[in-house]
Amino acid sequence: MIAVLDANVLFPTVLREILSDVAAAGLFRPVWSERILGEGTRAAAKLGPRDAEIAGAEAALLRLRFPEAVTPGDEARAKGFDLPDPADLHVLAAALETGAGVIVTMNLRDFPPRALPAGIRALHPDAFLTDLWAHHPDPVAAAARAAHDKANDLGTAIALRALMKRARLPRLGRALTR
Repeated sequence: MIAVLDANVLFPTVLREILSDVAAAGLFRPVWSERILGEGTRAAAKLGPRDAEIAGAEAALLRLRFPEAVTPGDEARAKGFDLPDPADLHVLAAALETGAGVIVTMNLRDFPPRALPAGIRALHPDAFLTDLWAHHPDPVAAAARAAHDKANDLGTAIALRALMKRARLPRLGRALTR
């Protein structure tokens, strides 16, 4: 399965690490455009120069880890589709260019089913990862635990379920802690 990862799921650290590790385990092929990566770094720049540097480094690491993930995301490819926010056409274009069946995004209202072509659906990362966990529990659990371990190594004493909730993955958190 090919999945476009929107900027809003790539730049929260915990979420990006879980998605990256699950992709590295072969459960899906991630794709994004340079524009998607740029959106994340521009959003981080609004928080300050240090955040912009960190986001730039994180984008560079994504490019290194998944060099085949970058696609042009040419908006002309998505011309004629009526998304609520035309600025998101590049995300749909990335899906069309790569044959992705899923756009993983926090902003589901920006990709309503009626506006998407047949064969492409938008999923919240919690639904996406929980579905992957239902079919492949071990690699998804390992990715979540690795992110949890990293968070705790940085001095954050937080339970796994609480970390998943903070990462906007409450269903996955419940599934992992049953």
